[in-house]
Amino acid sequence: MHYLELLIIAVGLSMDAFAVAVCKGLAQEQHSIKNSFVTGIYFGGFQALMPLLGYLLGTQFADSITAVDHWIAVALLSIIGINMIRESRSCDVKTSNSFGFKKMAVLSLATSIDALAVGITFAFLKVSIVPAVLTIGVITFAISFVGVKLGSVFGSRFKSKAEVAGGVILVLMGLKILFDHLGMISF
Repeated sequence: MHYLELLIIAVGLSMDAFAVAVCKGLAQEQHSIKNSFVTGIYFGGFQALMPLLGYLLGTQFADSITAVDHWIAVALLSIIGINMIRESRSCDVKTSNSFGFKKMAVLSLATSIDALAVGITFAFLKVSIVPAVLTIGVITFAISFVGVKLGSVFGSRFKSKAEVAGGVILVLMGLKILFDHLGMISF
């Protein structure tokens, strides 16, 4: 996997965190750099941890399913992407203004479950996991940090658009993996 592809996947994965960060910004009475930093650390940390866990899980059985690993990668990325697009159309979820451990850990886990599945895909594709998780974590940190500020300033205009964009990116990356495997395209 090329680094540009990894960056695109990192941005796609971070869109759920961005949407929740925007909501956290909306819930603040006044924007705080500390709250942006806390949000970025939680979301970036969980987004880095989950693909690592998925990778470790995927490496346990990657060799036994190499004949269909590309189909699994396409299916996982497409399902995650389609779910993100579907969720962007649902009603807004109320987000509390708490930045405490319990609230942030639950939100971080909820926004990073898809990264676990991507980590499994990374195992099938033999992706170098350390640069991958670092890239995903740093990108998610930055996007979440900015999301809190944008939410406090501009409101919820960006939430559903970010989720749709993230979903489309993940579906397109899944299709690229399939087309690469079938020899139809190669970047």
